[in-house]
Amino acid sequence: MKLSVNLPTKTYELLIEKGALDHVGSWVRKLWQPQKIVIITDETVNDLYGKKVKNAIQDEGFNVSVVTIKPGETSKNLEEAQKLYRYLAEKEMTRKDGIVILGGGVVGDLGGFVASTYMRGLHFLQIPTTLLAQVDSSIGGKTAVNTSVAKNLVGTFAQPDGVLIDPNTLLTLEKRRVREGLAEVVKSAAIADTELWALLDTLKDEDDALSFSEEIIYACCQIKGQVVEEDEKDTGIRLILNYGHTIGHAIEQTCGYGVVTHGEAVAIGMSQITKNAEKIGTMPKGIYQQLVSMLQKFHLPTHLDDWEAESLYKALIHDKKTQGNNIRIILLEGLGKAKIETIQIEDMKQYLKK
Repeated sequence: MKLSVNLPTKTYELLIEKGALDHVGSWVRKLWQPQKIVIITDETVNDLYGKKVKNAIQDEGFNVSVVTIKPGETSKNLEEAQKLYRYLAEKEMTRKDGIVILGGGVVGDLGGFVASTYMRGLHFLQIPTTLLAQVDSSIGGKTAVNTSVAKNLVGTFAQPDGVLIDPNTLLTLEKRRVREGLAEVVKSAAIADTELWALLDTLKDEDDALSFSEEIIYACCQIKGQVVEEDEKDTGIRLILNYGHTIGHAIEQTCGYGVVTHGEAVAIGMSQITKNAEKIGTMPKGIYQQLVSMLQKFHLPTHLDDWEAESLYKALIHDKKTQGNNIRIILLEGLGKAKIETIQIEDMKQYLKK
């Protein structure tokens, strides 16, 4: 399966295919001329796929080296970016050289940020190996690192030259990582795709979902690609992709990065805002129960026991969707149709009530 993301300044292709990693060398060679390449990955993914990917690309005439970070959200910061800059400089990377990003969402965000800022930008490729990265973060060109103030506070827009998605990599994931990816899948269905929601409705659990991995990934990538084509810089319709994320990001930041995973936080965020939106009357009743049933089927959390509304409120003040005294939130008109609402920041307290 193939999809194209067509932007005014760039077009690139997404390859979604079981076993695609077996052809990674020829894939890179079709996109780039021989040059120096640094593969950025994490220690876990490197143990699984690092040697295979490096050797395959080297066999096509590239000069390849690998640099690793520790896995997990705590590595997505400016300190880790600085280490990667140093490595690239030691390898004498130039603007004619490239970066291949191999891993999940943390590696993708951090690697993309480093690629887009080192020497004001090196070209790069994305090879996402987690469900979350395959359905969301590897597509669309958002890169970012976290700070102590807020998640993804420092970042760039930088599109890759291509994305290779091999659903077979999901077979090596622990269950928790599959589940957190499914949170983004549920989000995609809820905001834009009733057919995907209907497919998810027929599944029993996360294991069942993996049997339909290609179809699910393709549907999510199609949604994101279309939205990115319409709004590359996240000023309008692309905001609908943030359903559940405003509260979710605040949860991640207040709990400590990595304690609650991104997907878990998004699941809680979607549940929380939907529950209170129905109470307030800004969303039709009945969606919350369908959403919670879907999330619980995939063993995702829908609430946080230690709910600190005031701390969460302070955290979301720094959200990128905040403009002056207002913040834009994502709600649903119905399953499969999202809407953007602008409210006063103070009104977010209604949506944070336990």
